[in-house]
Amino acid sequence: MRTGIYGGTFDPVHLGHITMLEKAMAAAKLDRAIVMPDRIPPHKASDRLVRGEHRLKMCELAFGEMENVTVSDWELSQQGKSYSVLTMRHLKEELSGDKLFFIMGSDMLMSFHKWYCFEELLGLCTLVCVSRQQGDLAQLEDKAAELEKAGGEVIIARAKAFEVSSSQLREMLMKGEDCSHLISERVLDYIRTNGLYR
Repeated sequence: MRTGIYGGTFDPVHLGHITMLEKAMAAAKLDRAIVMPDRIPPHKASDRLVRGEHRLKMCELAFGEMENVTVSDWELSQQGKSYSVLTMRHLKEELSGDKLFFIMGSDMLMSFHKWYCFEELLGLCTLVCVSRQQGDLAQLEDKAAELEKAGGEVIIARAKAFEVSSSQLREMLMKGEDCSHLISERVLDYIRTNGLYR
């Protein structure tokens, strides 16, 4: 079984996240994917994150209709920062018969050498990088070659650049701007009902 792991803050989850997962699943020929909202991301300030249960629910609403995709609360149920290597150690044990793939964006691949225990992580899974920026392919291929020399395996997939980031979306939601073309209707309804990002 080829299993993809797609982690992130998903604050909020948007249509770009869905496209990214679709592209990664196709490029790596995945049988299934597990979406995993993180508790405390090591690389971001977490004091303003929407509560984990809301981000989990938004992910369930956003990815719920995708075939062979499940949403997991494993990282949210842990203590401390959500280091990817800890998650992959756990999954390597739990899904011992599976080949694991770790899904990420271009920015994450470029800074991967700074991640906690990145060399161990390379041994636990194949990286699937979805390029979302125009003209960054040569740079990503160089980085992939560098990580492959360190014992890793990297797949690069192309996706159309998404118009805005989660932080820009939070800003738009705070100002009451129309985000219906950027966030799924079910997620948008959940945000409004629960008064998030006000």
